[in-house]
Amino acid sequence: MIGATKNWLGGGFNGRIFDHITSVQNLFRAWKEFKKGKNKKTDIITFALNLENNIFSLRDELISGSWICGGYKKFSIKDPKPRIIHKAIVRDRLLYQAIYQVLYPIFDETFIFDSYSSRNGKGIHAGVKRLSVFLQKLSKNYTKPVYALKCDIKKFFDSIDHIVLLDLIKEKVDCQYTLKLIEKVISSFQKSPEKGLPLGNVTSQIFANVYMNNFDWYIKRNLDIKYYLRYNDDFVILSSDKNTLVHNIRYIVCYLNSNLKLSLHPDKILIRKLYQGIDFLGAVLLPHRIVIRTKTKKRILKKVFHTKDLQVIESYLGHISHTKSSKIRREILTKKRMLTLK
Repeated sequence: MIGATKNWLGGGFNGRIFDHITSVQNLFRAWKEFKKGKNKKTDIITFALNLENNIFSLRDELISGSWICGGYKKFSIKDPKPRIIHKAIVRDRLLYQAIYQVLYPIFDETFIFDSYSSRNGKGIHAGVKRLSVFLQKLSKNYTKPVYALKCDIKKFFDSIDHIVLLDLIKEKVDCQYTLKLIEKVISSFQKSPEKGLPLGNVTSQIFANVYMNNFDWYIKRNLDIKYYLRYNDDFVILSSDKNTLVHNIRYIVCYLNSNLKLSLHPDKILIRKLYQGIDFLGAVLLPHRIVIRTKTKKRILKKVFHTKDLQVIESYLGHISHTKSSKIRREILTKKRMLTLK
């Protein structure tokens, strides 16, 4: 357990975690990180007009223990499926960024290598690339059969149990001031009594990985599964034996239910052969190639042909560069040329 945190300025452990979270340096550093890409937002501009006073006022509330969450604004997005986002006020989002910055290095080093969501140097493209490496290796360069078990946790963020989450955090953190603050953050949102994390909070990203970390290690160590990857609540397990995958489903279901109070989505427990295509994180992996999922392709083209922002187009070109999708690339480049000529 850690009552002190690794000093992100470099060099060993230094002081209580709470002191790092509430330090002036960390709060200003959190502000710099938090406001990236948001400088034109009205609430950000308003907060920045009196930045020093706002940050020192927040710090005083944290140190006195009087801070309380200012609530959430609810709205929906399509990414690509409809999602409900709960957005906190600027002051609270700044705090969540400050907490995230200090907790991240403490917990990240405990995560398995093949956890790809919300981690530095990981992400969707890295996850797809790693899965491709696994498939090639296990299939002996696509000469042997490989099966993939794909699972999705039902209503993952809405189902995260607050008590279980706090107990998992306590395994690494014993600073009581920090734990009280984290408990306030976690309890500030409830989808149902003592359950749920808001999708809009940066802290929810690390809390989700903390919540699933013991499960990841259970898969690797207890079930002795070598080829396993997870991104948030989506995970895939590879095996050359289909029966092994079927056999392990009951252990997975039992662990999630007993230890994390989670359940698998019954319609999203799938076993597929490699030559049928392994659908993961918006890509379909086949022998010798990776292509974009048809639904993803249609969504990209729809967004590209309704935007006039070259940066958006460049981001999609970067996204598809990881796959063999020459046709969609030509269509996007056509749109880019049209905008450039205007």
